[in-house]
Amino acid sequence: MTGHSDRIVTVFGGTGFLGRRVVRYLRKSEFSVRIASRHPDRARKLFGSDDLRLETIEADIHQEQAVADAVAGVYGVVNAVSLYVEHAQETFHSVHVEAARRVAAQATRASVTRLTHVSGISSDAASQSLYIRKRGEGELVTRAAFAGATLIRPAVMFGPDDAFLAIILKRLLQLPIYPMFGRGLTRLQPAYVEDVAEAIARTLQGAETYAITYECGGPQIYSYDELIRTIAWEAGLRPMLIPVPFAAWYVLAWALEKFPNPLITRNQVELMQADNIVSPGMPGFQELGILLHSISDTLQELLYGH
Repeated sequence: MTGHSDRIVTVFGGTGFLGRRVVRYLRKSEFSVRIASRHPDRARKLFGSDDLRLETIEADIHQEQAVADAVAGVYGVVNAVSLYVEHAQETFHSVHVEAARRVAAQATRASVTRLTHVSGISSDAASQSLYIRKRGEGELVTRAAFAGATLIRPAVMFGPDDAFLAIILKRLLQLPIYPMFGRGLTRLQPAYVEDVAEAIARTLQGAETYAITYECGGPQIYSYDELIRTIAWEAGLRPMLIPVPFAAWYVLAWALEKFPNPLITRNQVELMQADNIVSPGMPGFQELGILLHSISDTLQELLYGH
């Protein structure tokens, strides 16, 4: 496997919503890519098997030796693994903290030059929210194990086949009365998934090897109410928006979590109580030279799919 001065980048989570797009942008940048996944067949279906500069290997991010093998001899590593709903042994701690530490530590042992760790806006090791707290702890253990790691904190992401705008649009099309989280005042700065993926690829191209954190939010900030109305307007809909207290959502989520694949989780309710916007003064898309796409740029594509 050769190419781009024999520089290879291992991508953990390379078959996911964000990760598969990171792979494509790395390939556009002439990197060779090693996709480390528990389901290599899925990667081969996504990308084919004809590209000599694209390798798919079986690797469980929870297994020390598997991670060590995945990062052996590579120039860079991207950890784009994420978990939104806990199940069995897959917990926020095991994925966002323990696995993050494992990837960073093995990257250091393998003398990897660049490590980019994908986290999220509002990540905070002191948060009351379990999900947000574990994301924050994951950043800390990553930097402790790989001092020069780049952290990418995307805002909530949208794009074709997403779990955000597509769900909102589906419910707007189905429900003449739309239940909102609280009074719809939470502020959101949605980022196009392709823009985030390109930003991640660019962190592997730059000359900087010191620790830096990028917060990647889209070109517009909406209140949740404004976002729903914007999507509805583009779809030619005029739903009635009904505020629903967060306490009621929390009880509903608690009940739904007893079933497989719940429509909503308590974690999601907690996330919707906090603003999801870029912090003032933080570097982000602009510093990486990314031309941003707005929600309106992609809504028509989503509408066509529905």
